[in-house]
Amino acid sequence: MQYLTKSSIRQRVAAVRAFNRFYTRRVGVLREGLLGSEFPLPEARVLYELAQSKETTSTELARELDLDPGYLSRLLRSLRKRRLLQAQASPHDGRCILLSLTAKGRNAFAILDRRSRDEVCRMLSGVPAAEHPRLVGAMQTVERLLKGDRNKAKITLRAHRPGDMGWVVHRHGALYAQEYGWDERFEALVAGIVKSFVDNHDPARERCWIAEMDGEPVGSVFVVKETKTTAKLRLLLVEPKARGSGLGKRLVQECIAFGRGKGYRRLVLWTQSNLAAARAIYKSCGFRRVKAERHAEFGVKLTGEYWELPLH
Repeated sequence: MQYLTKSSIRQRVAAVRAFNRFYTRRVGVLREGLLGSEFPLPEARVLYELAQSKETTSTELARELDLDPGYLSRLLRSLRKRRLLQAQASPHDGRCILLSLTAKGRNAFAILDRRSRDEVCRMLSGVPAAEHPRLVGAMQTVERLLKGDRNKAKITLRAHRPGDMGWVVHRHGALYAQEYGWDERFEALVAGIVKSFVDNHDPARERCWIAEMDGEPVGSVFVVKETKTTAKLRLLLVEPKARGSGLGKRLVQECIAFGRGKGYRRLVLWTQSNLAAARAIYKSCGFRRVKAERHAEFGVKLTGEYWELPLH
């Protein structure tokens, strides 16, 4: 568990507030009318919600927008007075009042929607196209974290590309030092594995997978050729923020399917006895431990384990 000092809390609060001030200026929230329209932001949000559903109730609107019912009632009266909104009793329950946009209201929303898209396009035009995925991913990360949905982001797998190998070496070195106290000799081992993979890569028989979440790498695994009939699973890594999502097992299963598809007769790996999460994945996927030996290659006492899985 991480304990925060009062100073670090103040710094983080100040950073969030600074970002809020920057972004509200950037999107024009402080202007009298949103996007050069007659509508302040609260009215524009009501129009948006009504445009997304043919009919809704004031109770549902208040819950969706997290607005005080009294304040929402005043917004709705203003929109009705301008003939942008209509209210009628539900045909199924006369006590239920359904709200919907009038033709004039739908036209007003269409103008706002178009201006909003144009404004975002102008904002993105000031950012290099290559940085767009990073920007969008960062926004999705902020949204997901504030919602508390840490493990619900979509994780995709892809082949490696330039820049990934450096990330693999760096994250293995940093993460295992932080979590297990392994020294730079482990990072050197990973660098050697990566160099050998790049120098001798056989695309027909070997593969690297990089896992991405919100446009950022969060995992890796390799299958390399050891002999004509034996493949080796190497460098399985899952970042802390992606743990609990099933990514580790998914990466291992990709390796197994690849090995079978390429005609290997067995898949082997080397791990350590203290890597409980990884060992649980290997066991659940059918691997069995065949040998163990003690060593201190990474600056701490460890027990290395050799595991294998018959593929045919």
